[in-house]
Amino acid sequence: MEQIYCHGCGVQIQTHSEKELGYAPLSALEREDVICKRCFRLKNYNEVQDVDLTDDDFLSMLHEIGDRNGLVVNIVDLFDVHGSFVRGLNRLVGDNEVVLVGNKVDLLPKSINHNKVKNWMKRVAKEFGLKVKEVYLVSSVKGINMEETAFELEKIRKGKDIFVVGCTNVGKSTFINYLINRSIEQEQVITTSYFPGTTLGFIDIPLDDQASMIDTPGIINDHQMAHYLSKKDLKTVTPKKEVKPKVFQLEAEQTLFIGGLARLDIDKVDEQKGFICYFSNDINIHRTKIDKADLLYDQHLGELLSPPTEETIETWPELEAKTFQINSEKKQDIVFSGLGWITVPNGQTTVTAYVPKGVRVLVRDAII
Repeated sequence: MEQIYCHGCGVQIQTHSEKELGYAPLSALEREDVICKRCFRLKNYNEVQDVDLTDDDFLSMLHEIGDRNGLVVNIVDLFDVHGSFVRGLNRLVGDNEVVLVGNKVDLLPKSINHNKVKNWMKRVAKEFGLKVKEVYLVSSVKGINMEETAFELEKIRKGKDIFVVGCTNVGKSTFINYLINRSIEQEQVITTSYFPGTTLGFIDIPLDDQASMIDTPGIINDHQMAHYLSKKDLKTVTPKKEVKPKVFQLEAEQTLFIGGLARLDIDKVDEQKGFICYFSNDINIHRTKIDKADLLYDQHLGELLSPPTEETIETWPELEAKTFQINSEKKQDIVFSGLGWITVPNGQTTVTAYVPKGVRVLVRDAII
């Protein structure tokens, strides 16, 4: 039997085992666009099946890019820039040029200066050893700046293939779907969802007679908060519209709870200052005193401090403390990978962040 690949995720179709990757019933093979059971359930019922593929599996597939001649379009999530970079991508792309696309710009405040964000992203890319030719800010869901970006990519690629790469959940498939729908009358060519690990193989979309746009598997970054949450909680923490900054005037010995998912203690600060929170509008942020924080967490996790909700709490790990001493003339962001960030005012400040063990917390120059 000739090999058939899922039109949604790119995995090879098989009909012998319902529990294995790529299963589709024999009747599905009669359709013009065959999709696997996993994509069918996801697209029609919003149900997600676990994927038994390792990071090494994904990375080994991406090694192929360095051996081919094309333009690499690296998509990152503007709401989680550091957390959504592919580590080691600079070693995978070979001599190919790289364009950086910051997706989900619609989530950032409308007043933000786009040129400053682009320059900021170039500096971040350099931290990852990645030299980028251009930076574009888009919203593939809303279509913001997509026409301009598509036009520029067409000029830059000079007839070559385009490889679209990125971590899971940055909006790669939605980005490609937009470009496809712009040029041909074919909707939802690729499976899209909130959940990590949607695209499972290379998906080849012809651009012309000589070249293609190729969607690659998403790399799973285990240090992101998403991997600790139930489907319900993941929808709550994933912003769906412009995030409204919340400002808290804080002094030493106060703390902020981001739901019950994370916590930031203000250990030392020279005076009361405004700390700005950027998280999904659906997450409740609660202020209290440090000496009451442990008891509050123990008694109200999943209730006042929610999410996590009941399904997530069953496997919820202990929170781990990480202390940062900040002494900067510029504002800094305390970033909770896959969740959001808190902007700390300039000056001397000592804070302690609490997150589930395995989730990354970092300090960066403020994006806003």
